[in-house]
Amino acid sequence: MNIALILGDQLSASISSLQKLSKTRDWIVMAEVGVEARYVAHHKQKIALIFSAMRHFARQLQADGWQVHYHYYDRDKPEIGLNDVLMEFLAQNPVDQIYVTECGEYRLHQQMLDTWPQQLGVPVTLVEDTRFICTKDEFAQWAQGRKQLRMEYFYREMRRKTGLLMEGDQPVGWQWNFDSDNREPYRGDPAIPSRPAFVYDDIDTTVFELVDKEFVSHPGTLTHFNWPTNREQALQALAGFIDTRLRWFGDYQDAMQQSQHFMFHSLISTSLNCGLLTALEVCQAAERAWRDQLAPLNAVEGFIRQVIGWREYVRGIYWMNMPAYAEQNSLNNTRNLPDYYWTGETRMACMKACFKNTFDHAYAHHIQRLMVTGNFALLAGVIPTQICDWYLAVYADAYDWVELPNTLGMVMHADGGLLASKPYAASGSYIHKMSDYCRHCEYQVKTSTEHNSCPFNSLYWHFVSRHADQFARNPRMSMIYRSYERMSDDKKQALHLRSSYLLEHINEL
Repeated sequence: MNIALILGDQLSASISSLQKLSKTRDWIVMAEVGVEARYVAHHKQKIALIFSAMRHFARQLQADGWQVHYHYYDRDKPEIGLNDVLMEFLAQNPVDQIYVTECGEYRLHQQMLDTWPQQLGVPVTLVEDTRFICTKDEFAQWAQGRKQLRMEYFYREMRRKTGLLMEGDQPVGWQWNFDSDNREPYRGDPAIPSRPAFVYDDIDTTVFELVDKEFVSHPGTLTHFNWPTNREQALQALAGFIDTRLRWFGDYQDAMQQSQHFMFHSLISTSLNCGLLTALEVCQAAERAWRDQLAPLNAVEGFIRQVIGWREYVRGIYWMNMPAYAEQNSLNNTRNLPDYYWTGETRMACMKACFKNTFDHAYAHHIQRLMVTGNFALLAGVIPTQICDWYLAVYADAYDWVELPNTLGMVMHADGGLLASKPYAASGSYIHKMSDYCRHCEYQVKTSTEHNSCPFNSLYWHFVSRHADQFARNPRMSMIYRSYERMSDDKKQALHLRSSYLLEHINEL
């Protein structure tokens, strides 16, 4: 007899490990374990989503004729890990081979390779995750010999490989990337469609009760939980996006609003990253919308680029550079993560709005993560591992392979420019342009040296000044440094005093 261990982010009927099994002879093992739920302080909604989706998937597997051994979360043994569950199963069942589809975290991947075979006394075979368009080996081959690993060129290869938005060898519209068309601020029109509301069953409600009781100290609340927990709901979420929001997604994908938590975003990343949807099917659905003239090309291309471009690209970066990648800190940051990242209590309106969305919904869209909470951590010089752990904990769609490169590389520029050619540092003027946050804030976005100046403004110039040796010669930042050099000494001194005060009192902002 062989078994396949299916993890909480592998909830796909097409998962490769199943192809190694026989329904009549072999078994599937699935497990809810405290070690995986607690190694960072995962948001309550994230834990509830994974546990509930796992239970639904297990029930579907059984309905399809599979033999499933399911380990429910043990309140009396919260320290149990996946290897413990496997050892208990092996003690009762003779097993020849354990199959696992490649997992999404280096930590667990290495345990499976290095320690599990000896601990369990059974060979453990990792099977390639065929849900991704680019294999690890293909990415390494693409990267070999390149001085810079720019996503844009990788993305074009993925377009060619899949045929998405292609006419022969050329991109439709004779243009690969329509990003310049996708940066409009939102002024209240068109109306933002309502988010689909899902109906939950006894599996879900049982899980909600469990999480509320057993994970009291974890951040967030289940009050606003509204994520798909099974395949049918995930397809409903995808259809809702394609039908009602995709047409506006391109124009307003970078926009932010105080009263709008989701804007025109797809809200399918939770389903995509745990396996209820696959990358290719969601991109094909978006492409059909363009061919059926239901959505413009800039919106569809922008969405597809995020999925088969950026998502696949960061996975390649992750596996090619781990484990050393996780410890990089090229800007030599030393500051602890401010307390309000966990409490949400701050006087900065933009940060407060993003924290509220995060704790209420286990969600914030990519610009809120990159240009508000991430940008502040970058400007303040927060230790990369601390902000990386925070992002991994608080978002329902966060798994190490996708979160770590996005945070450490894209947000914090801690990888020395491997992922991005310049740091995504910005003053409050960017937030003012792309949102209405500033009109709700006690800080003044138009000034940088006054006692009530926007902290982003003052800290931006502090960042520019303290990292001049690293970035002054960067062609993409030369204009910024010329502006800084033209400032009077008095202005520079005032900026230094203001930013020093902010950093000394960072938990009071």
